Amino acid sequence: MEFKHIPIMLEPVIEGLDIKADGIYVDGTLGGAGHSFEIAKRLSPEGKLVGIDQDQDALKAAGQRLKDFPNIELIHSNYVNMKSALLDRGIKSVDGILLDLGVSSYQFDNADRGFSYREDAPLDMRMDQTNPYTAQDLLNDYSEEELRRIIRDYGEEKFAARIAASIVKFRQVKRLETTFELNEIITNSIPAAARRQGGNPCKRTYQAIRIELNKELNVLEDGLEDMIDILNPGGRLCIITFHSLEDRIVKQAMRTAENPCICPPDFPVCTCGRKSKGKVITRKPIVADDEELERNPRSSSAKLRIFCKK
Repeated sequence: MEFKHIPIMLEPVIEGLDIKADGIYVDGTLGGAGHSFEIAKRLSPEGKLVGIDQDQDALKAAGQRLKDFPNIELIHSNYVNMKSALLDRGIKSVDGILLDLGVSSYQFDNADRGFSYREDAPLDMRMDQTNPYTAQDLLNDYSEEELRRIIRDYGEEKFAARIAASIVKFRQVKRLETTFELNEIITNSIPAAARRQGGNPCKRTYQAIRIELNKELNVLEDGLEDMIDILNPGGRLCIITFHSLEDRIVKQAMRTAENPCICPPDFPVCTCGRKSKGKVITRKPIVADDEELERNPRSSSAKLRIFCKK
């Protein structure tokens, strides 16, 4: 199966990165290299592009797509390890970083990866397939309380308690193994009237399991400060989120980097000594326009935020 990637908000991302031809840029979620291809086109032979992805299928496809460009380096890792991975390669600072936190079309559409509720397949959902722990393991290992928490918090599912209880009841008879088994559990746990609203009733639970399995919010929180720190003066950090919790984390981290002072508001002068690292370019997130929404419906929940280093 071809690793297709329709880059989300391509023009705002390229504009937001403010690319210098001889700069160093990092795509921390390389995917099918949709964004990276356009970045690489704008670099001179003195410029450099580093692509990071934990999905080996993505790295293979991106390598093919970027093969004609000079100074491309691809790394199999999670972007949370970006600072150390770059230092290992002699790179101390960069001019721009991009994160596109969405799951790729390839991952959704490849049934064997177990991200989609549309095809019957083993419950997998690993972004890094070298990790032995799958969604199937999570669903059979977690307690009812843990399942309820992640489905409620990460899926924003109001019937989380019912779904968690039904999963635990199911696995008392047999191990929960496939997407269609999980679909049936979810569907039977949600009242018929609620199932008729808001799209497929499985979507929120699948999102929650994927986020928990891949520790998506944890790595985002852990990686943001490092990414801002390794930017050169004038360097840009562009992040596309698809979930309200992701967007909240990015928004708060960028605001704190811009205004880190923790002094009480009535203090006449700052005494905490914390200095601003730069400026938030996007006071409100950039969202997909009508043309992009028509071309790529998966962009409907995307939000782009941009930070510029001092």
